[in-house]
Amino acid sequence: MLMPKKTKYRKDHKRRRGGVASRMLEVSFGSYGLKAISEHWVTSRQIESARRVMTRYTKKTGKMWIRIFPDKPVTAHGGEMPMGKGKGAVDHYVAIVKPGTVMFEMEGVDEATAKEAMTLAAHKLPLKAIFVGK
Repeated sequence: MLMPKKTKYRKDHKRRRGGVASRMLEVSFGSYGLKAISEHWVTSRQIESARRVMTRYTKKTGKMWIRIFPDKPVTAHGGEMPMGKGKGAVDHYVAIVKPGTVMFEMEGVDEATAKEAMTLAAHKLPLKAIFVGK
């Protein structure tokens, strides 16, 4: 699964949510892309699940790029833990995805195959996404 090798700080603030993406707006590497139209935290497990379903559907033909990377640590306490006692340990990592971000790109396959593969991948993600061309 995706996670950073090293971070400057072990734990992170939650940050305010909202706004639209100002980068990764266009399909840059491939011919087709999956663009977010809502905002959410996407975990490394969800990214891996989407990647696997796209690879399986395209039968490993073509090339795929993952444009998002989970670099934000999310902390959690164990179950049945009393309130207080500080911030929990790092549980998993997420990528912050804003509306307009191109998350995945693909080339080397026909448009119908790419559209179906990206639609299947979109079902694995916790946000609304659309298929876009170059």
